[in-house]
Amino acid sequence: MNGIKKIATSRYWWVFLLLLLAGINYLASLVHARFDLTREKRYTLSKASNDLLRKLESPVEIDVFLKGEFPAGFRKLANSTEEFLGLLKDANSSKVRYRFISPQDEVPGSTVTWGDSLVGLGAIHINLTVQKKSGESSNIIFPVALMRYNGRQSLVNIYSGASGAISQEELNSAEALMEYQFAKTLDGLMTKEPPHIGYAVGNGEATDGRTYGIQEALSQDYKLGMLDLQAFDHIPVDSADPRRIDVLLMVKPTQQFTEDEIMKIDQYVMRGGKLLLFIDNLIAEQDSLRFTRETIAYDRNLNLTELLFKYGMRINTDLVMDLDCDFMPFVVGGTKENPQFEFLKWNYYPLFASKGNHPIVRNTGLVAGRFVNSMDTITTPGIRKTVLLSSSAHSRTIATPALISLNENKNVPEDVKFNRRDIPVAILAEGNFTSVFNNRVGKAMADTLAARGIPFLSKSRVPGSMIVVGDGDIVLNDLSPKQGPLPMGVNFYTVGSQYEYQFANRDFFLNCLEYLVNKPGIVETRNKDIVLRLLDGKKVEAQKSTWQLLNVGLPVLAVLLFGAVYQQVRRRRYGA
Repeated sequence: MNGIKKIATSRYWWVFLLLLLAGINYLASLVHARFDLTREKRYTLSKASNDLLRKLESPVEIDVFLKGEFPAGFRKLANSTEEFLGLLKDANSSKVRYRFISPQDEVPGSTVTWGDSLVGLGAIHINLTVQKKSGESSNIIFPVALMRYNGRQSLVNIYSGASGAISQEELNSAEALMEYQFAKTLDGLMTKEPPHIGYAVGNGEATDGRTYGIQEALSQDYKLGMLDLQAFDHIPVDSADPRRIDVLLMVKPTQQFTEDEIMKIDQYVMRGGKLLLFIDNLIAEQDSLRFTRETIAYDRNLNLTELLFKYGMRINTDLVMDLDCDFMPFVVGGTKENPQFEFLKWNYYPLFASKGNHPIVRNTGLVAGRFVNSMDTITTPGIRKTVLLSSSAHSRTIATPALISLNENKNVPEDVKFNRRDIPVAILAEGNFTSVFNNRVGKAMADTLAARGIPFLSKSRVPGSMIVVGDGDIVLNDLSPKQGPLPMGVNFYTVGSQYEYQFANRDFFLNCLEYLVNKPGIVETRNKDIVLRLLDGKKVEAQKSTWQLLNVGLPVLAVLLFGAVYQQVRRRRYGA
């Protein structure tokens, strides 16, 4: 105590104070701690992310292209990205490096800009109009990051909004999904052998330019190959088999499946194989209405009903109509030579919003469907079913044979008919499945399977999972005569109009795959939720003067009061 008193009364007390502050700052630079007091743990990394960072064998380099003059929304997104990357660096400072780059800057050692390079990598840009003192200027921005690790690189999608007019909801969703986007990309770069996706062919599945979006979506993190069910004697699933199929993907088959093909699918599931099926149970195509105003939708008779029923679900032979739907151009007047078009809602193009908290659909935007079939769940012991997509509160179904007519849009839909809600159209089934051929396999068939080296299994040997969607068009892209294949989730008929929008079909598709390939830790990072704590506009307007007085007048009053008290104390002490 005496030493402290001597220092405090010394002429050079300020020197000791400076030394003390310098020592405290030095110790603070050596010991870093952060306390996350937010309710949603916004500044805390998940266990999956921390595990990935601990497994890094070499440095990971991250280039973020959110540098420039942006509106407040994109500046906030850039700041949130920098805060998150700071969390990654804190977790493994020696192996995480990041920097912010303007897309207009040139790539070192070349005359190509970063923006041109990103386009070549498949990045989608946003044409943003920036307000400056001298006027307006157009600014192409890329809300993406480029991650490099061990000689490999991949894009990270930071903001999935479809326009430059960023909304608070889209910004909130982007911040909530930020950890998921970076963790998913890093996991893909660290995985030496990507999951094998078998694209089923042989039953009239789509194989033309409409599958461009599927190929593009899977190009970075998956190994995609064709699988002809007729050419293979079984679907390999053993992890040691280089031909193995981790997920069997089936998109819009149009021809009936034989019993032998169903047996192959069934035994694949019994051995732990995963299914991702996008099925159109009815023949209903928009092209059918090009030359006639009416068409009949009828059953394709794919012979998959019994198989799916055994697994706990059923695709119905009907069509879902919804008042929450996409737009289509309709002729509303004019002449035959010069028709007048107007964009109207087309109830056969329903939009599905994320409603549940399942990681596959949480924080996912609107998913667009076309001529969608409803689905039912069947009580099946040992199987857990989760509805992933369902209709709005204003929907209905029409049964086959369903008449689809363009004349329906001449009048406003009768809302009273759209009185159903939450009609399931996509279902996840998980558990121990029972074979559809249980108690039905004769000795000849059993001998044939044994000869192929795949003895018949009546029950799945490990818990499995599958996702079935009652729409084959959800993952197919449109084709434009001028632009070629359009992005998945873009309606060709609205391109160039005020209703053009890229829906979240691609995100839904990839989320389904990531869940099926058994990376629950990565998928669980989608559950992070950033709570919007917005001010009440009415209260702000009503109490504006009060808060202005408190913020401006109270500090001034406090200073004056302190000065008056100080003067009184000074007069009493010194008699001045």
